[in-house]
This record gives sequence, structure tokens and C-alpha cells, in this order.
Amino acid sequence: MNAAAPILQVDDISLSFKGVKAIVDVSFDVADGELFAIIGPNGAGKTSIFNSISQVYRPQEGDICWKGESIMGSRPDRMAELGVARTFQNIELFPYMTVLENILLGRHVRMERSWLAGSMWFGSARREEMEHRLAVEDIIDFLEIEEWRKHPVALLPYGYQKRVELGRALAMQPELLLLDEPVAGMNLEETEDMARFILDIRQELGISIILVEHDMGLVMDIADRVLVLDFGEMIAAGNPSEVQQNPAVIAAYLGDEAGLAAATD
Repeated sequence: MNAAAPILQVDDISLSFKGVKAIVDVSFDVADGELFAIIGPNGAGKTSIFNSISQVYRPQEGDICWKGESIMGSRPDRMAELGVARTFQNIELFPYMTVLENILLGRHVRMERSWLAGSMWFGSARREEMEHRLAVEDIIDFLEIEEWRKHPVALLPYGYQKRVELGRALAMQPELLLLDEPVAGMNLEETEDMARFILDIRQELGISIILVEHDMGLVMDIADRVLVLDFGEMIAAGNPSEVQQNPAVIAAYLGDEAGLAAATD
């Protein structure tokens, strides 16, 4: 893991909805090139943290800094421009568009020519679109979905649809990737494939990752550090082995030590 200054800092953020506390005084940082995981029971506040980082939600207290600068009050599209991309637990693709077309949508944030120039498709606008298409083809190769590139997404098996959503996020050229339960609903083979792609994204592409996931085996195998939430509060943080042995984590997340052992086997 890179020991450089954090790319993201979350300082004592609190978020509530009509008096219901979703996040309570949560702090953490993510280093450049780190694979950081957030775990916790359903309703623990994991997705609320993602929504706060991407500025869909605005915490009432605390601060969030990107490369040392506060991003509080930024628009979600501004976060995409800065280099923060995310995937969702529920697949959010256009089912009747092809794999290539769905991933190409992720390039929109990097397009510099106007829609009018793009519609005319000549000169610099044409060259720019060709560059974006080449970038998408590289992502298709990286995620090993070449055979599906011209197929409508609706025809793809579930595991491949999850790859397409990941590809669309990668098309945004992120420096930080927020993965919200990327292996939810997958079988063992699909989970292993996704784990390999996540590691390759970090190691080969140099992208920092925050992973929210219920699959404890996956988290303990690939994460550099783990943050554990319960009812919006941070109850533990550290490397996977430290978190795995923490009594508060065992009690809050899995109920008993035997459950923890079974989940991480």
C-alpha cells in the first residue's frame, strides 16, 4: 500500500434524516492506491457514506476532503469530474443498448467538444469520439467481455452485466472507485472473477478503491484495511486480521465467533 498522503479524508461526518441518525462521527482516510473496505449489518450506514462522498447527501457535520481540499457542497457531477466513480448494488444499465454503448456512456464526463460538434461528427469532434471508443475497447478487453461487446446488455448473464457496470465506471477514468456490493447475487465462480478484476484495477490501473461488501471472505482476502459500522457508528478499524478478531465486530456483525469463522473460510 502506498504511504503517500491520503487521496480522501473523511473527518467526523454525521448525517441524519428527520432526526434519524444514519452516520455518527465517522472518520477515515484512503491512501492513494489503497483498497479500503467498509462492512456492517444492513442499515449500518455504508451506502450513506458512499452517497456522502459522492455528494448526493450532504452531512450536517464534519468535512470530506479530496486531495486536501474540502468538497462539501459540491455537485455530484463535479465529483465525477474530479475523479470519483461508483457502481451500485442494483444494476443500473440500459438493457437494450449494447455493452459498448453502455460503457461509452461513462466517457461523457471526459468529453470536451459540444453536443453540436459531436452531432456533426467531423474534425476534432470525430477524433475525440474515436479516442473515447478506443478507450472503451481497452476496458472491454480488460474485463474480458469482447464476445459480448455488440450484444444488448439484457441478453448477458448476471455476472457479465456486473462487469459492464464496472466497465462504465472505469470509463470515467476515476482515481477513486466506490464499489457498492460488487459481488451481490453472484455464484462462486463469478465472485472469484470479480475479485480478480478488483485486484487488477488496483494493481494494474493504480485506482484507489472503497469497497462495501457483505461477502466477508472476499473482504478479508483482498482489503488492505477494513472499517466496521454498526447503527451508523464506527466500532472498529484496522487490517483484516485485527477486525476479524475484534469482539465488537463479532457481536455486532456476525453474532458469534463461530459465525465469523464460517464467513471467512
